[in-house]
Amino acid sequence: MGDREIYEYDSGWTIYSMNWSNRPEARLALGSFKEDFGNVIKVIDLRQDTGEFVERAQVDHPYPPTKLMWHPSPSLSSSSDLLCSSADYLRLWEVSDVGITLKHQFSNLTEYAAPLTSFDWNETDPKILGTSSIDTTCTIWNIETRQAVTQLIAHDTEVYDMTFGRGTDLFASVGADGSLRTFDLRSLRHSTIVYETPKKTPLLRVSWNRQDEFYLATFGVDSPSAIILDTRYPTVPVTQLSGHEASPINAISWAPHSSCHISTAGEDKQVLIWDLRSLPSPVTQPSLAYYAPYEINQLQLSRSNPSLIAIAFSHRLQLLRL
Repeated sequence: MGDREIYEYDSGWTIYSMNWSNRPEARLALGSFKEDFGNVIKVIDLRQDTGEFVERAQVDHPYPPTKLMWHPSPSLSSSSDLLCSSADYLRLWEVSDVGITLKHQFSNLTEYAAPLTSFDWNETDPKILGTSSIDTTCTIWNIETRQAVTQLIAHDTEVYDMTFGRGTDLFASVGADGSLRTFDLRSLRHSTIVYETPKKTPLLRVSWNRQDEFYLATFGVDSPSAIILDTRYPTVPVTQLSGHEASPINAISWAPHSSCHISTAGEDKQVLIWDLRSLPSPVTQPSLAYYAPYEINQLQLSRSNPSLIAIAFSHRLQLLRL
């Protein structure tokens, strides 16, 4: 990649979470990791005519935000946008020309505020969010009524991540018990174990392909491989993506506009883009690779700017134009 295809921003602190806005402008929210209570969320724009970043707003945040997500379907007639963060609580923010304002802090259903590891915002019905927690539960929230719709014990131990499928009813979760499970909100008495790691190794992240409802991706702690699963044939991976030189993967992201492309990034400093059109045949080589200067801890693909990939390493953000 040439220099003109890479845009870089220095946040001044370790970037722990980030997310692309779904508005047309190239806008991201960044969350800090500081080893104390006081952390921040910052919103920045890329001016694509000059290649320079503009800092739009910043707000203090208690504890490092474990995840940030913008509203899936923002109103283009309004200059304001909604942003959610997870940490000790789920928080809903309004981002406008005057700054970032807290709209609501969602109350936990128990006295003990168990830390939230992650959450997902339902694209089909954006009033619905789901959170995962170290207390073994997943909670489904309605942000309009600001009430919990349901809470369920999803795993035997900590839940590390959750993701909605297409539609409003299905979601999946992974956790420290090494299992990936799917749930149907219309019938929560049962769940389906789609995959379990052979040695009960914890699974850290899960991502559902929004363009092809049968495919899920996950990876485990210290694992150099991403696992692709087909819900029609549970328990056995349809393929494993193993291009990270025995170094742990830290992030995965399905392409928002393609049913057969997924990206992985990890501690070998690589971003790898995989073409899965040959499934169910094994996928052994990535179609594109990029080396960053340092170990990559965040990776995000943009739905509104599909030619841009965002990666974060240490205190630096890079945007790669494909």
